[in-house]
Amino acid sequence: MPRSLSYFVSDVHLGLQVRDPAAREARFVAFLEGIPAGDTEALYLLGDIWDFWYEYRDVVPRGYVKVFAALMSLIEKGVKVYFFQGNHDIWSFSYFEELGLVRLKQPHVAVIGGKKFCLGHGDGLGPAPIGYKIMRWAFHNHFLQSCFSCLHPWFAFRLGNGWSRSSRLAKSIEYPFKGKDEPLYKFCQRFQQQEPVDYFIFGHYHAPVDMPVGSARMMLLGDWITRPNWMVFDAAKGEVTTCRF
Repeated sequence: MPRSLSYFVSDVHLGLQVRDPAAREARFVAFLEGIPAGDTEALYLLGDIWDFWYEYRDVVPRGYVKVFAALMSLIEKGVKVYFFQGNHDIWSFSYFEELGLVRLKQPHVAVIGGKKFCLGHGDGLGPAPIGYKIMRWAFHNHFLQSCFSCLHPWFAFRLGNGWSRSSRLAKSIEYPFKGKDEPLYKFCQRFQQQEPVDYFIFGHYHAPVDMPVGSARMMLLGDWITRPNWMVFDAAKGEVTTCRF
């Protein structure tokens, strides 16, 4: 029997000290362990799986052993695991690949079960304020990353986690999705005119969304801070479904 399922998940924000981070990690592990490996072709991690991740050449963040064990178990069973960098776990350099994950860059077009998907985390796509563009450029700049790597990990991780604790997510402030006025929608609209796809699937906005963009569907994943959620595409049925605990 050919494998027909593809899973999509984003914005778990492991390590974010909001509500019950240990329970959130346990639910994510349970989700990974519950994926039917024999029926699953691929798992797409669409960014911000970690709330803060910074990886030195010889040092990676401690913890998350069960998460990595569950991911490696899927890989060993023949499931392809792909990941995109989000704006919170952007500083992953080679460790995930060493574990067997495959890095993809947004926007990535994949043909799955005869359908065309445009995938990514969703940040930085479409028009954005100049301040956000500068911040995103700084986070991606190799020279600035090298400068940050000069900090001792003890200080660097406390600085990063402190920044995380001051974010909108830590304050439980919901983002009001603006529909067709969102930069991401405008990006999808232009993309669809140049290279038509069947589905756009992104995260980042922390708002479950399912809306048309021309002949395509733009589907945004919610986060795991309030409740776990993910999407599944069944190639045998040609359908995308949203699943929640």
